[in-house]
Amino acid sequence: MTSSKKAAFLERTKEVWNPGKTQDWQDRGVDIVLDRREGYCFWDMDGQRLINMHLNGGVYNLGHRNPEVIEAVTEAMQHVDIGNHHFPALKRTELAEELLKGAPEGLHYAIFASGGGEAIDIALKSARHATGRKKIVSLENCYHGHTGLAVKAGAPRFADLFLCEADASEFQQVPFNDLDAMEKALAGGDVACVIMETIPATYGFPMPDPGYLQGVKALCERYGSLYIADEVQTGLMRTGTLWAIDGYGVIPDLLVTGKGLSGGIYPIAAVLVSERAGAWLSEDGWAHMSTFGGSEIGCAAALKVLEVTQRPETVARVERLTRFFGKELARLKKKHRGFLRGVRQNGLIIGLEFERPDGAEHVTRALYENGVWAIFSALDPAVLQFKPGLLMSDELASEVVDRLDQAIAQVGDTLATSTLSEE
Repeated sequence: MTSSKKAAFLERTKEVWNPGKTQDWQDRGVDIVLDRREGYCFWDMDGQRLINMHLNGGVYNLGHRNPEVIEAVTEAMQHVDIGNHHFPALKRTELAEELLKGAPEGLHYAIFASGGGEAIDIALKSARHATGRKKIVSLENCYHGHTGLAVKAGAPRFADLFLCEADASEFQQVPFNDLDAMEKALAGGDVACVIMETIPATYGFPMPDPGYLQGVKALCERYGSLYIADEVQTGLMRTGTLWAIDGYGVIPDLLVTGKGLSGGIYPIAAVLVSERAGAWLSEDGWAHMSTFGGSEIGCAAALKVLEVTQRPETVARVERLTRFFGKELARLKKKHRGFLRGVRQNGLIIGLEFERPDGAEHVTRALYENGVWAIFSALDPAVLQFKPGLLMSDELASEVVDRLDQAIAQVGDTLATSTLSEE
């Protein structure tokens, strides 16, 4: 039940912030107002504890307020501020070196942004400059952010409201896992780039068919297009490799990272580019500027994130959690046969597919009532995005599975009762 204090605050919020989104959550029975947070849990203003299985799209891979990231940022703030984007900076160069050290072969420069959408725009502009072409190919029901070019490359839901409809001569979308459609889109020899999330997050984490991503890369090479790997949500060890694309044996021409790179403490994103894709940096280094892109405080956070993420003990924990959730979710699928249809999993990237087209919306609400926060996929509400943190303890992981079991049973009982009453 919403307390009178929280209800008053929600009304106050709707007066000055985002009335549509706030009311939409209230209509769904979700009245979260964030208060304190620690590890993989947060508390709302009424004191309800929620285990975070959404992680804000992977921002909190290492948990809320990770002590090591906070310490790194606090130490940096004794010496630096955001810096000046016009000049070289010690931490910015150090971060660029570390990112490129762990990057796929052939990526040569790091270009910094303040967020993922801005970084996607940089990647798309870089591809256009390198190829001398304007056309961009992406996937149907994809998401790459809300900024200028990024929003046009994504699903129309996020663009049309603002009259940002994609020009069909410059933007084309093709179905996921359809190499024939991809070749048809590229065969004209006029496409600057293909941009793809390695595993499409907002579409509910459908997994690439064997050979699909390799096939797309081969088509890009055949027709002279660049391949952009959007790793904003799928990167930073979520699949057990630093970048999800590594596990598929594909070497992209550009790679975009963000969200978790910040450690949830200070926003930062980056585009890693080949020499060809980054040629504009030598031709006109002033062509793109970002006041907060590569902030030295953000670089301090990102450096610590990269260190923690790549530790052998972190990799081992990801492997252990991957096995645990794989086993337990298979058990729940069998137990809840007829409602939980499928489990999509690559490491700690997990989508739970339900029989009903709106099944995950119901489970989101039930999980909330059972003390877990996980969100349905915006572009496929039959699928629940289910994102364990990289450092989650065995005890918390077990608690999540128990609460998920309860929530699925609760929804199944409620929907069955509703169906009977309608009959």
